[in-house]
Formats: sequence, structure tokens, C-alpha cells
Amino acid sequence: MVDGFLVIDKPAGISSHDVVNRVRRILGTKKVGHTGTLDPFATGVLPIAVGEGTKAIQFLDEGEKAYDAVIRLGLVTDTLDITGSVLQERDSRGVGQEQLLSAMAALTGEISQLPPMYSAIKQGGQPLYKLARKGIEVERTSRQVTIHRFDLLGFESPLATVRVHCSRGTYVRTLADDLGKMLGCGACLTELRRTMSGPFRLADAMTLEQLAGYVEEGTAQQHVIDLPTALSHLAQIDLTEAELQKLKNGIPPRDRLLEMSSGLFSLMYDQQVIAVAEQTPERAISLKRVFN
Repeated sequence: MVDGFLVIDKPAGISSHDVVNRVRRILGTKKVGHTGTLDPFATGVLPIAVGEGTKAIQFLDEGEKAYDAVIRLGLVTDTLDITGSVLQERDSRGVGQEQLLSAMAALTGEISQLPPMYSAIKQGGQPLYKLARKGIEVERTSRQVTIHRFDLLGFESPLATVRVHCSRGTYVRTLADDLGKMLGCGACLTELRRTMSGPFRLADAMTLEQLAGYVEEGTAQQHVIDLPTALSHLAQIDLTEAELQKLKNGIPPRDRLLEMSSGLFSLMYDQQVIAVAEQTPERAISLKRVFN
């Protein structure tokens, strides 16, 4: 039984849910889920929770993401990427590298973004992309996101290869569209590859074919990111044997927690995460999740 997180290098052309279904079949278990969607045309880091890892998704720190992308200047589509219908095509030959860098700098830092219609955000209980496919556009609320870095890796007009380090909730498609608007020629994404999602890195990623091979070899667990690693951003308390027995009866080590600051904590025993508890600013303590 595999428990923890697998970092799948998602191929282009399939959805995140498709990847989950593939992993379920490969591992022969239903306890599989993803921590956040990646566009079907995108590739790269897709963290997949397996077994007890599915209980830990809510405690992950995936506040920062990183992407490599290719932006096509002079092309505007309804999806803001190359998979959509072309709405406008303009001449972008007048855009030079200095102008491009200046616009990228203006889109670095804390910025306001309008989520695209082709997104999984729900409005009235329905994902926006389902409305968009029906030709319905609804009013959306802009959100504040942070672009920590927006670097130009290469520019050969009309294609700009960029690297984006951003906060969770950022749409790189929207960033490309905003860049095109700022340059006056329009733009869309032609390639998107996620290289980091919180603690999960491309260096730890495997293809679905590699995962199937590891399962056949019986070595799949060796490639799993375990709960202590995935939740290493949380403060940790090592339980005694007596505290462990109390925890099994639903009693957290209150005296130990009260010594800590407010927030979430991992309760550990024998280098394994046994539970996650929370202490509120009012010093109330509750068990959020107990793991097998």
C-alpha cells in the first residue's frame, strides 16, 4: 500500500482528473486525489495524494508555484492559450526585447488578475469553463496575486520563453493575456510547464509509465514523498508513548501544545505523522485529522 504523495510529470492533452484515474488503475486503489488542477494542455508537476496522503491535502503548503512558459505575441484566443479559437491576430514585429522586458517588470509584484472564463472556478455551483463552452460569459471578481519573478529566458519574435514564480491562484494564461494587452498586440500561451508546486519539484516527478514500472518492480513506495516530508512546514511535537495512547482515544497532548504558538502542528511518533492538531489564538485545541 502506497501512502503519501507522488509527483507526476503530467503529459499534455489529458486533464488532472484523467491522471488521477490512471494512477488509481496503476496502484489498484481508489484512495487517490490531486492537490489542484493543471490545464489539460499543460505539463509538469502534478502532486497526487495516495492512501493516507489524501487526508493531508488540506494541510499542504503550496502557496508558491513556478512555471516555464512560451508566450505567442500577436495572437488572442478565447481560452488565452493556443488550444482556443482565435479572436484576433495582430502584427507584433514592432515589439522589441526592451519593450517586452519593461512590460514584464510592470507585471511583477502584487497585481490584480481577472480569472479567465475557461477556469475551474465555480460560480453558482458551476465551473466557469462549462459556461464558457456554452458561449456564456459572466462577471468575475478580480483577485490579488503575487508575481515574485517574471524572467525572460529567450525572445525570438513572436515567441517569448519566460519563467514565472508566483503565488497560488495565479493564472499564467491571464498573465500572458495581460502582457499582450500592455504591449498593444495581444498574446496567448503556447506552452506551459509547471516546475514547482510548494514542496513538490520537477526533479521528484515521474511519468505515468515510470510509475507503472515501479509498481511492477515493487519499488513504488521508494518514490513516494511521505507525510513527514510533505508536512515539514508545520511545527512538530514528538509524542511520548503515554501521549500516543491518549491520542488514540482522541485526547491531544494539551499541555505540550499550550507551550507552542497558535496554528497547526504535526504530532509525531517514531518519525511518523500521527495527527495534525490546531491551537487557536484563544488557546483552544482540536484534533484536525488523525492518520492510520
